[in-house]
Amino acid sequence: MRADAEFFESTADARVESVPLAHLSIELGHFYSPDLGQDAGFFVDHFRDIARWAATARSACQDTVRARAARISTCVLIDDYFGTPETPRTLIPKLLGAAREAGLGIDYLARESGCAGPAEPADADPAEPTEGEPVGLSLAELVEARIVEDPPPDTTGARPPVRHTGWLCNGQRSPATDRHEAMKQPAAWLPPAENAAVNHSVFADIELWRDDDRGRLWSCAMLAAVWQLLRLGVLRDKGRRVAVPRPLPDELPDDWHRLPPVLRLDERAAPFNAYRATTICAPLFLPVENAVRTILQQVAVDPAVLAQIEARAADEGLVLAPSVVDRIEYLFVDTGPVRGAGPG
Repeated sequence: MRADAEFFESTADARVESVPLAHLSIELGHFYSPDLGQDAGFFVDHFRDIARWAATARSACQDTVRARAARISTCVLIDDYFGTPETPRTLIPKLLGAAREAGLGIDYLARESGCAGPAEPADADPAEPTEGEPVGLSLAELVEARIVEDPPPDTTGARPPVRHTGWLCNGQRSPATDRHEAMKQPAAWLPPAENAAVNHSVFADIELWRDDDRGRLWSCAMLAAVWQLLRLGVLRDKGRRVAVPRPLPDELPDDWHRLPPVLRLDERAAPFNAYRATTICAPLFLPVENAVRTILQQVAVDPAVLAQIEARAADEGLVLAPSVVDRIEYLFVDTGPVRGAGPG
């Protein structure tokens, strides 16, 4: 029996589809467009640098599930949204070969543009798009629609909402002081304030998107938030599964958009979705991941989905953190010299 089918729940609430779940998803790399043009040696060095940390994450997960064999899958995310990487025909074999040389395996590959693309139903065939049919909400729009802003205490909520501005913060912004009515004193400057500050504020103001004459450009932080929710298996479109992993095609195309959002590279892999997620990355990514966590703290995940996953974890003797964001952990490690640009 295949690992990606073994733990599927056919008796789950009919309104909310269930997904196969691993115990842990380990992200082995989030590669930006400039890095994706590097030679194979760049990727071999990267995977060798993180191999011991991936082993540590595996060992810690096995200790949690104890007597049973832990279901653990690995994944990478590639940026085909802010730039144009090498073709799948060239890049995917290079990534697989580099990981193999470093003693690692990549089970799943995801496209960042897939996080901004349509939430395809489970039975869709991405290789055969249907012309003329309306396209539903994108995965990013599904997440944006579930943002519940956290207003600062003692405020009226008069500031423009996220859906109008594309900006989300974790507290009270500093008021503007450069504009004031004639004959009136300018407003005094006040510092920003974090809502849940401990002793001192760590205020974050995050751009989720910007609109121009070319349409909407989602931010790296927003797409990474979508990515983490996908890995945890908590995203649904009207109860349906989204971004279902598809098998590696017999012949890789030259166009990334001819591939599904999530590609299964190893047919024997444990499920892509998991109860918990570990991301191994360089300190360069810390600001973006802090933004991701701020976003996720204000995303209201469907309670029926949460209840379904928590019940399945309980059946396995596992206790999950109540908050989705606390099911994500990070290993910020030095992965050698940065040859490409930073996060988009």
